Amino acid sequence: MVETAVEYETGWVTAGYDLVEHPDGSTKRYYWAELATAVVVLARAGDDLLVVEQYRPTVRNTQLELPAGIVEAGESYTAAGRRELREETGFDADSLSLLGEVQCTTGLLRHTRGFVFAEGLEAVGQELDDNEYLVPRTVPVDEAAAVARTPPTNDATLEGVLLAREEGLL
Repeated sequence: MVETAVEYETGWVTAGYDLVEHPDGSTKRYYWAELATAVVVLARAGDDLLVVEQYRPTVRNTQLELPAGIVEAGESYTAAGRRELREETGFDADSLSLLGEVQCTTGLLRHTRGFVFAEGLEAVGQELDDNEYLVPRTVPVDEAAAVARTPPTNDATLEGVLLAREEGLL
């Protein structure tokens, strides 16, 4: 890498480019956007998977998706998952475990996402952020993959459901 330049920065996203020298001596700018590390929660309640219904202004549609959010400084994925589950759905979990961690859209993003499985749910009341308008819903576990594949959908929900299914949790 020859240089790195930040061209845009907010509290939500940082964007810029790396000037990279290729083996033939040519150089090219590779643009990137950096997002905070996030957690996605797969919360199972008996034969149901807990999801949230949410309008996404960026893509202008309402989706059923897994609860998710930013991992705060010093937080583990499981601690962030517990907090996000409580805030977004109003449920706490007896146990949470990390299923895996992935880097997302690596051709453009610097963004890591952890997937957490939660079970033993107890209602404690939602604590939504002032810009969140989420409605908790449930999906039968045996329909979760089909629901996650039905447009409109998103990558985090589909990845999470498939990962949990592969692990034998759904």
